[in-house]
Formats: sequence, structure tokens, C-alpha cells
Amino acid sequence: MSLIQEKGKWRRNIFLLRDLNNKNIAAGTVAGIFVITGPSALILEASSNGNFSAAQTILWIFAVYVIGGILGIFLPLYYRIPIVGGHTLTGTAFLATMTSQFSFNELIGAYIVSGIFILVVGSLSIFSRLVKLVPREVISAMLAGMIMKYMVNFIISITQLLLVGAISLITFFVFSKWRTKIPPVIAAIVIGTIVLSLTYPINIGDIVLGKFLPQIQKPNFNTISILSVSIPLALLILSNDVAVGVGALEQNQYRTPINRIVSLSGVFSVISGFFGGQSANIAGMATVICSDEEAGPKEKRYMGAVVAGVLLLTFGLFSWKLVPFIQALPKEFISIIVGFSLLGVFGKSIHESFSNPSMKTSATFALIISLSNITILNISSPIWSLLIGTLIARYIEKDPMGKRENNRKRTV
Repeated sequence: MSLIQEKGKWRRNIFLLRDLNNKNIAAGTVAGIFVITGPSALILEASSNGNFSAAQTILWIFAVYVIGGILGIFLPLYYRIPIVGGHTLTGTAFLATMTSQFSFNELIGAYIVSGIFILVVGSLSIFSRLVKLVPREVISAMLAGMIMKYMVNFIISITQLLLVGAISLITFFVFSKWRTKIPPVIAAIVIGTIVLSLTYPINIGDIVLGKFLPQIQKPNFNTISILSVSIPLALLILSNDVAVGVGALEQNQYRTPINRIVSLSGVFSVISGFFGGQSANIAGMATVICSDEEAGPKEKRYMGAVVAGVLLLTFGLFSWKLVPFIQALPKEFISIIVGFSLLGVFGKSIHESFSNPSMKTSATFALIISLSNITILNISSPIWSLLIGTLIARYIEKDPMGKRENNRKRTV
């Protein structure tokens, strides 16, 4: 494409506000809230597990939401398709179990390597082949094991914060029954927040910070963090975010530049890594929301993704003001938010893990190894889960590639 054509394309984009309508604004708002609520709560928990400072925590949130938001504004405007940018929910859930094992700078090094890995996958057009290398059932079982403790804490926290938890849970079930345009998870979190504000005193006076200035961080690269964090994180992003988002776009008959999306997710993830963020990539479930027919006419749905990107960017820019408020919330309520946010992911992971009868053993071992949180030879449980699960699937169960592909299509 010539320079003149490029300039003409962006000039036309300036006047695209006329493509905004009630449906794509609503879809973009819901998608933005979805990416903001649960994942930010997970980041706070992961940061607490790693004993990160308040400045490091805010930098992490700033990085993923500002850079992810910029990606989410650029992609839909450029390609005119509803690609929502953001960061990985499942990857953040995974990191919440890993931050206690590595320093902040070691994790930054691992994030950068993960981004480079994704960039290489996109540049070499090997996305589909890489996803086939590790059976999706094994990846799902590993993820289910990693987030199972959050689901247990979710139930425990509901009993500890009974009024807020019960009303939130009832709201979730009511909206699930009614099947309204508002996702049950969003409704439960919003109503729960309102009930909490009316019944629980929230004091942020002691933790309000001064002005925040983002700075590039120095990464610390080491083999253990790369093996334990970079590889699982990249696989989770590719399988649970990129694959889900691309699948939704394909399902809605969009011509999707898959390799470019993967490559740009890698580039923006590397940039995010230097500021302390684990990724900036296509957001899977948010893209599902904005690409659905409920988001309005097909040719205008991309503006919903732009709306979501603007919300994420705004949240990131003002995170230094918002994070102290979130930190002031009771830990039980954070666990409830995290639980609602991961509920769908957990159910889907369990279903996919055991959806193929010929892979029950490999999925079972991947699940329990991941859940055990063991470390052998300084290598953490997610890697052992993926490795042992894949070896069992390929050399003991010997599941034919065709069966796995047919099963994967049925799941999608």
C-alpha cells in the first residue's frame, strides 16, 4: 500500500464517528468493563502475592491498559473489523500463582521473551501449527488446575461477605436466566459493588498516592523464569485469547489478518513488558462481544471495539487514582470479583479438558500437576503439566491428530 493510500485511509478514519450507534457503543462498553473489572482485581492479587510495591502495581496496570487500549483503538480503526485490544485474563490468573517465585524485574524479562515468542509465531505464520503441538485439552487442563483455587476462594468469600456475595450470586443467576444483553458477570459485579458501598465503609485516605510517572523498567533475563513464565504465558495468550478472538471474527464472516494480529500482539506485548505489563494482545472474550450480531450492523461493529479501547486507555491513564480505591476494597470482595470473572473460563476449561474421551488420562495428569503447584529442578508446575500431559497424550494415549481436530471443531 502506497504512502498516499495510507494517508487517505487514516483521513477517512477521522470521520468514522458517524459509524457509532447505540448497539456498538453498548457492546464496546460491556467489553471494556469486562476487561477492566476481573483482570485488574487479579493483578492486585498477583501483586500482593509477589509483595510488589504500590508503584510497581500501578505501573503494571498502567502498562496493560494503556498499551492494550492503544492496540484496541489502532486495530479496529485500521482494519475496520471489531478486534478488541487488551490483555490476557487467563495469563493474569496464571501469573497470580507465579509472582511469589520471581522478582518484578525477572518477570519483566519473562514478559518480554513471551512477547518476542508471540511475534515470531505471527511473523513465521506458524500459529495454527504451534497450537496443534500441545493438545488444547492439555492446555485447558493446566489452566483449570491453575485457577481452581480461585474458584474455591470465590465460594468461601461469598460465605464470609454473605450479604454482598449472596445478592451478587442471585443477580448472576437472574441475569443468566433472563438472557439479557447485559452479561450476568457484569451485572453481578456492578450490583455487588453498589451493595458493598452501602454496607461496608471504604477508606482510602491512608493509601492515596502522589502523582504517577511511568518509567521503562530494566528486565532481568534468566532461564528459569523464561521456562516457567514465558512459555506458558505465550501459550495461554495464543490459545485462550488470540484463538478465541480470531474464531469469533471468522464465525461472523470477517476477513481476519490472522498473522498480522498475532505479530502486533507480540510487538505491543514487548512494549508493555518494558513497563511491567505481562501483555497487550487481542482480547478473546471482549472480541466475541463486539463481533456478535447484537453489536449492530456488521460493517459498523468495529466502533464497539474502539469504544472498548478508549475505556481501557482511560482506565490505564487514571490507574494511579483508581488503584488505591480498588485496594481499599475488602479482600473477600476482590475474590468474589475474580471468581465471577473466571467462572466462564473455568467451566470452559473443565469442559475442554475432558471433552475428548481418548485423552482423559493426559488431561487428568495435567490438571492435578497444575493444581499441585509443585516445583522440580526450579521448574514450576505449569511447565510440568504441559510437558507430562503432552507426552501422555502423544505416546501413551496416542490420540490421532484427526480425532483431536474433529473434537476441537465441535468444541468451537
